[in-house]
Amino acid sequence: MGFFEEDRGERCLHHGDSRDSSMNRVLDTAALLHWPVQELAGGICAFTQHAELASVSETRSLLLESAQIDWRAVPDEWLEQAKAVASASGDLPRLSDVDLDVLALAVGLSIELVTDDYRLQNAFKHYGGQVRSVNTKGAKQVWKWELRCTGCRATFPVPADAKRSKRGAVGECERCGSPTEIKRMKKR
Repeated sequence: MGFFEEDRGERCLHHGDSRDSSMNRVLDTAALLHWPVQELAGGICAFTQHAELASVSETRSLLLESAQIDWRAVPDEWLEQAKAVASASGDLPRLSDVDLDVLALAVGLSIELVTDDYRLQNAFKHYGGQVRSVNTKGAKQVWKWELRCTGCRATFPVPADAKRSKRGAVGECERCGSPTEIKRMKKR
């Protein structure tokens, strides 16, 4: 079986078996880039991360082909659940497709998420999941985000269909039509 061929849609292992639940955790691309290969054994990753990894470091990508990583496709229902989780915390507009796949695996499997991405940490902690950092101290607080109009300053919850981008406006105000930006929710 090739590196990314599916095994009846259930598991996708390159070599060996990683069924030891003490080793199972979802690994973000930061872990794939920075942890020693032996530390990655038993980790679970989304197929979409491989392309992201290859674009950052082709050498590291090739090295990880020998690692005992469980590469998985993300079921649609897990992806929808991850979008709901990220929408509830307000982090959805700033998560990439790969981030959502990683979050979906952690939510769907209910296991630890290893990431340095503060948005992923925040969304998963808000959901009640366990997070471990790779090279940072990690998020100290769980924040809730909202949409705030740049014109009339009205605030709105982040919808599940919010426009996603790393920067800038994420929608238009329902009241005045001005752009809305994602802002940390003020304590009320």
